[in-house]
Amino acid sequence: MRSLSFVVVTSVVLSSASVAWAESASATVVVSATFNSRTSLSVSTDVLRFEVISSGEPALAAVEFSARARTAVGVPVVLSVERLQEVQESGGPATAESSLTFSGLGEGALSGSVATTGSTVAARWTGGGSRHGQLVFALRTSTCGTYSIPVRFVLSAP
Repeated sequence: MRSLSFVVVTSVVLSSASVAWAESASATVVVSATFNSRTSLSVSTDVLRFEVISSGEPALAAVEFSARARTAVGVPVVLSVERLQEVQESGGPATAESSLTFSGLGEGALSGSVATTGSTVAARWTGGGSRHGQLVFALRTSTCGTYSIPVRFVLSAP
């Protein structure tokens, strides 16, 4: 779209130059361009790993993120996280009831519980730019062991 605008403006300037030799003239050209939103996301891991050493204490896993969005002014940008499967203990699925929560650090980062199905909004801000932050996940379960949870992070801007 940018190259089309450049061609139109160049054509108008060149035709105006040839007219200027013959006589003086002026013209108004209105050019409009529409740019779609574009996002880019980098995360430090897509598998949360926890070592539960005490059933009373939550195990923690941190994920660093770098989110970039090019959007129009006032457009919301949303970072979401989704579990790809249930909590897995090193030998298979966890048998104990467990909960997964998170706390966000950085501009627009939120805190809450990760849904067992579907996605959960982890950060939200308005407008384009670059944002960096961290999400600290806490797993609470009654059985000690090593657990992993594969997750998917999605950055979207309509």
